[in-house]
Amino acid sequence: MRTPLTRRQFVARATGAFAATGFPAIIPARVLGQGASTPPSKMTTIGFIGVGGRGTALLKNLVAFPEARILAVCDAYQDRREKAKGIVDKEYRNSDCAMLADFRDVLARKDIDGVVIAAQDHWHAIIAKAAAEAGKQMYCEKPLGVSIGQSRAIVDAVRKAGVVFQTGTQQRSDKKFRDACELARNGYVGKIHTVQVAAPGPQYRPKYTGPMEPQPVPDGFDWAMWRGPAPEKPYNPGRVAWPDWYLIWDYCAGFIVNWGVHHLDIALWGCPALGEQTCDIECSGDYRNEGFTDNINGWNATFTYPGGLKMLFTDAGQGEIGCKFIGDQGWVRADRSGIWAEPESLLKVQLKPSDTRLHESFNHGDDWLIAVRGKSDPVSPVEAGHKATITGMAAEIAARLRRKLKWDPKAERFIGDDEANKMLTRPMHNGWKL
Repeated sequence: MRTPLTRRQFVARATGAFAATGFPAIIPARVLGQGASTPPSKMTTIGFIGVGGRGTALLKNLVAFPEARILAVCDAYQDRREKAKGIVDKEYRNSDCAMLADFRDVLARKDIDGVVIAAQDHWHAIIAKAAAEAGKQMYCEKPLGVSIGQSRAIVDAVRKAGVVFQTGTQQRSDKKFRDACELARNGYVGKIHTVQVAAPGPQYRPKYTGPMEPQPVPDGFDWAMWRGPAPEKPYNPGRVAWPDWYLIWDYCAGFIVNWGVHHLDIALWGCPALGEQTCDIECSGDYRNEGFTDNINGWNATFTYPGGLKMLFTDAGQGEIGCKFIGDQGWVRADRSGIWAEPESLLKVQLKPSDTRLHESFNHGDDWLIAVRGKSDPVSPVEAGHKATITGMAAEIAARLRRKLKWDPKAERFIGDDEANKMLTRPMHNGWKL
């Protein structure tokens, strides 16, 4: 199905970078003998905003590419800044990488072309909008904020500024997901009537078990900056622990969105009608109440479209993890561990020249760098990240209200439901505004 690999593609595959886990093995640029010879005009200078676990994984990938030069790292934690700087300085064999505590200082630097945004979810919209207004190219982790309105604000800012935006839905850079979507889109499973999506959720439990009372802010940590536009609440380690903050509504809409966005994105990539047609949404769910945690735990959603098309979206305890396209002539399913089909012969299909072919990417970070140089959309453009984000958010609103809702994806509003539409946005606090 594919043309021979270029050297770039071979390296991306060999490293396994941004494949299933997103935590790559690294082939340093100096090992490839390219770093010193890369002309400055072809180099993208980058600032990292958020260098926790995910941000550090992204940094380790991009620091290895000779076309990228990381100039600054930013985080509310001093020890994370120091660790990230150490990785960059070791790779470049100098001490030039700056450490900053405020993302606005990164955006103010004229020598930085683009930023990687891997701060907590509740920060994504403010940082991405400000980055667009500063003319910065962006790689932004999913989801696109914590409300439908925040996600829309990112899309509008990106397109107004004309900057390149790569959503961190890295499954699009994994061949098995692309193959599944091409089989679905080109009719090899027949007419699709059902799409099944499931993502992890309830298996994540809070780690913090200490006292709930306010505690002193640790040295080297800027709690006010970490909290940002979230409600002003006193510091407690249980609010910032991993994965605890993912389970708290102030900072994350829940894994129905944060994890769900990955497989919902594949569903929308393989069956675009899911994000284009008005639909009914029914969703049952239970909510966390352990320690500080309070967002959605498990869920079971049904999206019903005209003509009999349905999408079933559940947590992984109620369905097969990944995305499955079911048609009247067979099915194909992909998750991070593999691809399966019935009939199995579908996996040997050779696409025809007339078939729809999807954007081919083998490394999500490198695909962004290519898009930046070509001033083109990458494999996961802002609209794709937006649609996947708000699909999960719409289901969560239906679960919260405990009733069927009718969603209009063109207007990005619920039809005939003022209460649901009030949930499209969230207030911002502590002086922060979009």
